[in-house]
Amino acid sequence: MDCLVAGANFLLKAVRQEAFTYIDGVKEFVQIDHNDLYPYLLVNIGSGVSMIKVDGDGLFERVSGTSIGGGTFWGLGNLLTKCKSFDELLELSHRGNHRVIDMLVGDIYGGMDYSKVGLPSRAIASSFGKAISEDKELDDYKPEDIARSLLRMISNNIGQISYLNALRFGLKRIFFGGFFIRGQSYTMDTISVAVNFWSKGEAKAMFLRHEGFLGAMGAFVSYDKQRLDDLLAKESLQLQVSTSPPVDTDYQSPLNGESIENETINCIIHTA
Repeated sequence: MDCLVAGANFLLKAVRQEAFTYIDGVKEFVQIDHNDLYPYLLVNIGSGVSMIKVDGDGLFERVSGTSIGGGTFWGLGNLLTKCKSFDELLELSHRGNHRVIDMLVGDIYGGMDYSKVGLPSRAIASSFGKAISEDKELDDYKPEDIARSLLRMISNNIGQISYLNALRFGLKRIFFGGFFIRGQSYTMDTISVAVNFWSKGEAKAMFLRHEGFLGAMGAFVSYDKQRLDDLLAKESLQLQVSTSPPVDTDYQSPLNGESIENETINCIIHTA
């Protein structure tokens, strides 16, 4: 978690267009004021989910989490659809219709909203709820519909718990990262809808362009601090970060923060 936090802090400070929102298929970059970055909630979604309150460089606390995460999606997906890989399951979910399996508010109230308590007809009243009222076996459902419902159930749950923890600590920013997201539009959109719904529009889910590399980046930038300090004391060392591949070993361009969909971050250490 030290590395996760270090990686997130580094990227949010070093890359101008690192954080973005994703709502209704629209990706919008958010400019973060470095002087007003902390505190924030970092939600790392791997096999399970950790929710980390970050107060500064090296200052953080794991305040909550849930065992219902990416491993749940993959594990249940494997049992229910026979998909053998995470990517296969995600791809399958894109073709599905969760309304076939999920019980919606409109299914209970005759196609109408339950406006008295602020529930629209399209809101999910019970994930997989329709399966209890139909005389069907597992093989009667399309695997893609099962995958879609499963993805929606887990994403909604993570979004709700994340917002409640942000509310608990009075945090305005929630950043989501981890292997579960993988830049998948439907996953990001579902988490965004959940945060927007539970916060009544007061909070927005934010995502990181390099969300799958927080730990690796953090490990690099905080690599054995004592050794790095010793090296700095003995030699002239320069750390450069670039968002485009270096042309040669003498590459000297500074970070420009421009948006390039398939870009990579290159960290180069020069010693003299």
